[in-house]
Amino acid sequence: MAAPADPGFTPILLTLPSLTPSLALEILPAGLTLHRLFVQADGKTHDILIGPEDPTGHITQKYTNTIIGRYANRLPVGSFALDRDGIHSVVATKANEKPTVSLHGGVKGFDQYVWEPLVDPSASELFTPAELATIQTRIPTSIIFRRISEDGEEGYPGKLLVEALIGLAQPEGAPSQTSDGGKEWNLGSVVLVYRAKLLDENKITPINLTQHWGFNLDASLQEGPETLSIKEHKIDIKADNVVQLNPEGLATGTLLAVTGTPFAHTEKASGLIGESFPESGYDEFYVFSQRAAPPPPSILPAAEFKPELDLVGAALSRDGPAAEEVVSLAGAKSGLRVSFSTNQPGVQFYTNNFAIPEKGARKKIHGGSGSVGDGYGPGTAAFLEFHAPLAAWIHPGVRGPSGEDTLLTSGQVYNNFVRMNVWYKAPTTA
Repeated sequence: MAAPADPGFTPILLTLPSLTPSLALEILPAGLTLHRLFVQADGKTHDILIGPEDPTGHITQKYTNTIIGRYANRLPVGSFALDRDGIHSVVATKANEKPTVSLHGGVKGFDQYVWEPLVDPSASELFTPAELATIQTRIPTSIIFRRISEDGEEGYPGKLLVEALIGLAQPEGAPSQTSDGGKEWNLGSVVLVYRAKLLDENKITPINLTQHWGFNLDASLQEGPETLSIKEHKIDIKADNVVQLNPEGLATGTLLAVTGTPFAHTEKASGLIGESFPESGYDEFYVFSQRAAPPPPSILPAAEFKPELDLVGAALSRDGPAAEEVVSLAGAKSGLRVSFSTNQPGVQFYTNNFAIPEKGARKKIHGGSGSVGDGYGPGTAAFLEFHAPLAAWIHPGVRGPSGEDTLLTSGQVYNNFVRMNVWYKAPTTA
């Protein structure tokens, strides 16, 4: 990342238009980092993202709520020929985690660059006029960021233009009834849309973007060590399979059924993350089950991006193929829940297993001092990273129902969206 004095570490604040907004989001242009996500519920302020108190702490606390790219997760190190429709390129992945493993885009991934905020959204090249109109009316509290990844950056072929929309959408609908007779209120949504296209001709590149954000819905209560753990959170992931990994965390090319394993969260009697918790924690990629209707694809021909196309509107829809909830995470004590819809084929669920408290810092709102040496430990966050399966272009067997191979050619557009709805359920009274 850039030096601490860089303006990339000055937060950009987004809030819903209200005297007491239910959601407020701080974004750092450095690493396109979601620094804080404030939630107002029942007179209490929560920050549901873990991370350092000081924005510059993200320099050392890597991959904490940043964008990840050009390719998320782990890839084998080596040179790989890419061919499609007469286009040929070579990707040469760079080692960083281990001599044989390229993690999160390589030595200097997308998280280590300062992204340019577009002051004038109409300057966007990857959002259509219809989408810009939808953004203005339905996500007015939003911003589009841009960067260009040069041909050969970290061994990836092609000059790649990337734009990312980050915004807050107003709550919708009346409170819903819960199974125990209580009510749950929608507090609003966080919307992420990533777009990309190659700027040069006759190129092909792997692309697989995600936000590496980590949630703890109870930590702001500061009610002791138990509220720092996410083992009492409930999680639901609509997936029948996980990607099999070798000892280095690389995909083997095989899917494993979750039935009868700790990865089958719907089979847990309590629904709690901590029930049958693996000794080393969770760090698995779940491939979503077949959905009722396929969501918009991640790769589209550029010719389809006509002025009237509105995939942002589809992502905001309360029904239809883009709205199906695929992941839900609920706090044990706060009454907060987050649910996710996306067009991505799966999600990486990681429980902060490699965190070392002595090397990090913890936010004051989470009971920390804000200083290095008082950080988060293992099991303190649920990272939910929505993207395509690991090394999908290498391993056809891991692609799941979507069949997408994560290869982008000249003349195509990459389209990745995640909508996170935030909910609050008041405690029920006897």
